[in-house]
Amino acid sequence: MQTIAALYHFARFPDPAALRGPLLALCNRHGVKGSLLLASEGINGTIAGPREGIDAVLAHVRTLPGCTDLEWKESFAETMPFGRMKVRLKREIVTMGVPDVDPRARVGHYVQPEDWNALISAPDVAVIDTRNAYEVAIGTFDGAVDPGTRSFRDFPAWWQQNRDRFHNKRVAMFCTGGIRCEKSTNYLLSQGIDQVYHLKGGILKYLETVPQDESLWQGECFVFDARVSVGHGLVPGQNESCGACRRPVTPADRADPAYEKGVCCPACRDEYTPADRARFRERQKQLDLAAQRGTAHFGA
Repeated sequence: MQTIAALYHFARFPDPAALRGPLLALCNRHGVKGSLLLASEGINGTIAGPREGIDAVLAHVRTLPGCTDLEWKESFAETMPFGRMKVRLKREIVTMGVPDVDPRARVGHYVQPEDWNALISAPDVAVIDTRNAYEVAIGTFDGAVDPGTRSFRDFPAWWQQNRDRFHNKRVAMFCTGGIRCEKSTNYLLSQGIDQVYHLKGGILKYLETVPQDESLWQGECFVFDARVSVGHGLVPGQNESCGACRRPVTPADRADPAYEKGVCCPACRDEYTPADRARFRERQKQLDLAAQRGTAHFGA
């Protein structure tokens, strides 16, 4: 059984590059895999491994400057959902591209998962999904506004074009684990929107906490690992990942004539050249052969 920990924390790291080596070495030593991002504004990522390995890495992260009160969300998987361990240096731990956004200064009002239904059901509340369009496509809250963004960097421009839609409304925002809302609520506050709320712990905490028969969530939640999506109770969902574009592929997508395993899905049918498709087919062939041998393939 693999323990999966999704974490982020905004803190001031004067020299994030100095933190990379020891963190990567610790993860490798304990058999922990996944992806962690380091920037001057903090840390973000998801890791998986044995219980003792995850505990060791989390204990180390809590020793980093300003991270003693680190919070994280846990789930579990029968098999390792990552192929390797990556610790990367970035300009931002979640890229919004607005220089003055600083969640350490102030953010919107946190709403606990058990209080979320009442808030978003209020007639004066507009609910905005801050995730990307391909994530929203497989699941979101009933009645939520989908900005249709391709990346989080597009959100500020979308807001400027649509802010009049939310006049005299309280704004409630949500994302997968909470990190995008830290920045988006800070941004809206800077734009003069005073009553801004966001789901504490994100969708993952909601699906873990709120009973399914009381839930306002529709569909599944996209996650950035081999599980692709999770449902209520954080159980793995029914979606797979397209071998070409990496977007989630639903059971209906897999029945579409445009779908070819490892090569193409309905969303990317027009996005690649014939040469690309040939390369994807060869990669899928090697994956299938490795599976028949019972071995792992590097490209999995």
